[in-house]
Amino acid sequence: MNKRKTFSEVVALWKIDKRQYVKKSSFSAYILLTENHLLPKFGDQQLIEEAEVQTFVFQKLDQGLSQKTIKDKNKWLEHQPFDIQFPTEREKHNIEVLSRSNQKKMMTYIQEHFTFRNLGVYICLSSGIRIGEVCALTWEDIDTDNGIINVRKTIQRIYLIEDGQRKTELILDTPKTKNSIREIPMSRELIRMLKPFKKIVNPSFFVLTNDVKPTEPRTYRSFYKNLMKELNMPELKFHGLRHSFATRCIESKCDYKTVSVLLGHSNITTTLNLYVHPNLEQKKKAIDQMFRALK
Repeated sequence: MNKRKTFSEVVALWKIDKRQYVKKSSFSAYILLTENHLLPKFGDQQLIEEAEVQTFVFQKLDQGLSQKTIKDKNKWLEHQPFDIQFPTEREKHNIEVLSRSNQKKMMTYIQEHFTFRNLGVYICLSSGIRIGEVCALTWEDIDTDNGIINVRKTIQRIYLIEDGQRKTELILDTPKTKNSIREIPMSRELIRMLKPFKKIVNPSFFVLTNDVKPTEPRTYRSFYKNLMKELNMPELKFHGLRHSFATRCIESKCDYKTVSVLLGHSNITTTLNLYVHPNLEQKKKAIDQMFRALK
């Protein structure tokens, strides 16, 4: 008679299978979450009841894990579906962006104090690309003749757990989704800034270092933080540059689908939920239009 397997034994088999189908970065994220959260709780169990999982979910939420992280865990293993309940998210998550004046101040400063690392911040404010994408950008991705930035790669440091040993590895990979592989038009100012360099740089060199070796995201985050302090800017996460780009696009009445494509979002709903929030004046206008139509 087949002996029922423990959860840890099932995970071991699942890892062998899953490794074949997902990107290395995704696999490492799955393993890290499994090792840190699921195995310590359920590793020795052969049967896991729905009530146990529900209690576990609430505990993890209390400890600060996001609902997305916890929900993702439930997708990794085949199981009898549990009807796990999550509390309704009532708090609004406000995104942080640079004010228009601070964005102008930063872009002007970079134009007047050019370095390759400063240039990366300017590119992010002009294109909305992610930190891993700007770190992976090489000069061959910059097409000044046609005024296009080709986003085709990303750099990230991933955590690996092999034979019980934890280590990290810097990897150059394709972006997170197929929509993230995209072409972004450059502004005239950015083209003017980059054109002289395109004639003399090695096309295979990374833009942020102008060297064969790239800068990794955590190092570039640290540089960016120091730059913000130097300019007496409010503390803003690096991802806030991407939010600032998207917000300026929406403020400029760009159509939402185009903004979504520029950002490389997997669907327009993500863009709408993040950046499109009608103000009171727009709400009043909608009500007025509706009643005019009734007359």
